[in-house]
Amino acid sequence: MTSKLKYHKNYTEFGEPYQLVLPLSLESLVPEDESVRLLSHELEELDYSLLYRAYSAKGRNPAVDPKTMFKILTYAYSQNIYSSRKIETACRRDVNFMWLLAGQKAPDHSTIARFRTGFLADACESLFYQMVKRLEQADELSKETVFIDGTKLEACANKYTFVWKKSVGKWEEKMFRKIQDAVQLLNHEYIQDFSVGEETRTQDIQKVSRFLEEKCRTDGAVFVHGRGKRKSRNQRYLELFRRFLERQTIYDWHTASFQGRNNYCKTDPDATFMHMKDDHMRNAQLKPGYNVQIGVDSEYIVAVDIFQDGNDVWTLVPFLKSMEEKLGFRYPSVTADSGYESEEGYSFLRENKQKPYIKPQTYEKWKNAALKGTSANVKTWHTMKKRMFILVMPEEA
Repeated sequence: MTSKLKYHKNYTEFGEPYQLVLPLSLESLVPEDESVRLLSHELEELDYSLLYRAYSAKGRNPAVDPKTMFKILTYAYSQNIYSSRKIETACRRDVNFMWLLAGQKAPDHSTIARFRTGFLADACESLFYQMVKRLEQADELSKETVFIDGTKLEACANKYTFVWKKSVGKWEEKMFRKIQDAVQLLNHEYIQDFSVGEETRTQDIQKVSRFLEEKCRTDGAVFVHGRGKRKSRNQRYLELFRRFLERQTIYDWHTASFQGRNNYCKTDPDATFMHMKDDHMRNAQLKPGYNVQIGVDSEYIVAVDIFQDGNDVWTLVPFLKSMEEKLGFRYPSVTADSGYESEEGYSFLRENKQKPYIKPQTYEKWKNAALKGTSANVKTWHTMKKRMFILVMPEEA
């Protein structure tokens, strides 16, 4: 009898309150005023048709419903959780994440990463502006003035893989002069009339290369390599123009990658080298990044756009156009710092009858005590006052 009791396990040794009753309901574990409930309620009303369209109709169903995945990702970002592995851990351990899953299996980190970078890429902007329109319908937006500011985000790319447009143009011009000299010698020796134009360099070099290949084939030229071997005339010209063609192809690829910019990054062609903010050692250097512009109304972000230009001056007009197109209305006034001041911006705002509140770039000079009361200060003040009266408020003029 003692031996039987020795191996008997007491399953209630922790007491009755510790026993679980399955299936476990998480509804009572999430308070009524928890932020995850509000988030789920607001995101439930959005149109996810564009997100569902990103998935293939063939094959197996996704591990987690796309709408639920979007809720999980949004709530994780609101809790300052950005790593896909940490989001996976939260889905397994955090009650709020488990409540969002509603009985579905917790996604792994690779599923979260694929959803974030692949499936959500095309639908993210649409979902964002749908949420802004819900704020508008709830009268949460003033729709009177928009506050615009920007920040530069460093790209995840090598900061030493820059390509400069001016440098590419210089080396391409040097090579073009060498090509002209080589074409003249080739026409003289082969009695031809080849020419290479600036607009059709690649096609003309290919034409010369095909002629030399056919010449080598008809003459039965033997290609030799290594020290002590003498190359034939056909081989020398063919190898020369092949090198020209290879380099010209690289220059054409660089020119297409610039997209109107002065530089780009090899490991991230969409990123542009721009001055970032000083680090803790006050080191300011060029790094690949993006210029992110944000519009705020009533403490809500109502518009976001990404630009490749490092200067905020040239982002104001396209950002306002994009904002009006996405929101469906135009703000009567625009507020921004001195980095956005330009005559082009003032002219655009005047044409659209929008009132600007933009800090002048010379505002700090006006406050200089050394210039107060001097003719230079008075002249500058009257000049700026006249310019702002003409450009900023034409309807009162």
